[in-house]
Amino acid sequence: METDATRYKSILVIEDNHAILDVITLILQSESYKVTGFGKGADILGHIDLIKPDLVILDIMLPDGDGRELLKAIRTNPETESLPVLMISAKYTAQNVQHGEFIPNGFLPKPFDIDELLDQIEGILAGRTYN
Repeated sequence: METDATRYKSILVIEDNHAILDVITLILQSESYKVTGFGKGADILGHIDLIKPDLVILDIMLPDGDGRELLKAIRTNPETESLPVLMISAKYTAQNVQHGEFIPNGFLPKPFDIDELLDQIEGILAGRTYN
């Protein structure tokens, strides 16, 4: 459901499973989000400043590394340190997603419910944290 809080927001999705990336992209675009997707984590570090997303959806298990290391890179960069991050994973749980002092704004285990995904995104964009 599109709201004033979600209208025209930009979301960066990093997910190596192309089917999941496609589904997330279609769902978010149908809710009026602008979506940019990448299949590898290394692809985003050079582009995140150009994309200027309002939210990052980040898979933990990526073919080129651990998404938690990307969370650390986002949080330690002064230009992106306050960028909200929603982490997703089929193998990790909310209890073991934290990487040192770096905590995402939310977490969803795969497979996830579409309504729960949209609720967390809307909540995080409104300033709530789900961790």
